Amino acid sequence: MAMRASVMLRFQPAGSSLWGLMAALPLLAAALPAQAQAIKPGAMVPFDPTSPVVRSQLQAVQTDTVEQFDPVARAKALAKDLPRRWSGTYLPKTAGTAQSVRLDLASLTPVGQMLVIKGTMTIGSLTSPVQGNINAKSDQLDLLLLGDTAAAGLEPGGVFQGLQTFQLSDWESPRLTNTGGKLQLTATARR
Repeated sequence: MAMRASVMLRFQPAGSSLWGLMAALPLLAAALPAQAQAIKPGAMVPFDPTSPVVRSQLQAVQTDTVEQFDPVARAKALAKDLPRRWSGTYLPKTAGTAQSVRLDLASLTPVGQMLVIKGTMTIGSLTSPVQGNINAKSDQLDLLLLGDTAAAGLEPGGVFQGLQTFQLSDWESPRLTNTGGKLQLTATARR
């Protein structure tokens, strides 16, 4: 296969750019340092961070494209600053009436970029312990009801999932026959 290519290249017209490139290859190879010309299989290629080529490439990287956001620090700040009491409504997607909801957060513990939540949620007259997580980088919420909430239409095994922490969440039922509902909360107390 390689022989065919060399035979074909031999008959290229002199004005062809490929012919000019092939003619220049020995000159390019001669300009390279001796260590770059002969690299044996399995050998390590030396890296010199002080070489002009590496320095110019490193200078070309813009520092404003580097992510400056620290989700671990934000998780710690959320644990300190997130309001501890929320209130709002839960509205089932199927025919039903809106129910008042109150969420009391007992503890907020940062674990890396996650914030572990524990507390209680009262839906109508039914109170249940809750536990969940907020991702400090994306504000995604997963909130599990740990008690018996079937009377409120929330089956065991379901989860509240939100993309704006507690402000707007969706109840995801464990079964397809229950279409879930919307939970909308607003902060009512800082501590």
